[in-house]
Amino acid sequence: MDNLIAKLYQSPKTILNTKDLALLWEETNSSNLKSKIGYYVKQGALTRLTRGVFAKDKNYNSKELATSIYTPSYVSFETVLREAGIIFQHYDTIFVASHWPLTKKIDKYTITFRKLKDSLLYNPTGIKNENSYSIATPERAFLDTNYLFPKYYFDNLNPINWEECLELVKIYDNQQLIKRLRKYQKTYVK
Repeated sequence: MDNLIAKLYQSPKTILNTKDLALLWEETNSSNLKSKIGYYVKQGALTRLTRGVFAKDKNYNSKELATSIYTPSYVSFETVLREAGIIFQHYDTIFVASHWPLTKKIDKYTITFRKLKDSLLYNPTGIKNENSYSIATPERAFLDTNYLFPKYYFDNLNPINWEECLELVKIYDNQQLIKRLRKYQKTYVK
């Protein structure tokens, strides 16, 4: 059994779901997996955060948690825009692109999932893999936000790479978004 803990701590992930644990522990029997997980939760080696999602300890990565609830998903919208200096408002919420529009409170975090159509959600263009989660580039987050909220106010568009945006906008297959992008570009490119 201690071998399973060693495998757990060799994983670079701070958040593991049931599938991750099954792969890590090479456990194909769901009943055995359930009892092993239950045992390690009782022992304190795993912390149950929500159904089917566990942390190795309290120092887990919140963005990793946010993207482990639903797959596929990636961190985007205000979370990325704020980190890039495109918006100045502070949000405690982690914003994620997903299949479902939903807000969940897990442990000390609030996660808001925003629904994007499958053709966007499954398109990896403008999405980076960092550590154990996926996150949009500032340009992808800008377009995601603009796509869902056409009248959104952006504080500072200087960090935007407009050439990258003009390439990325094609995946949205949306003429109105292209028009808005060109208008922003005209206004902000000196």
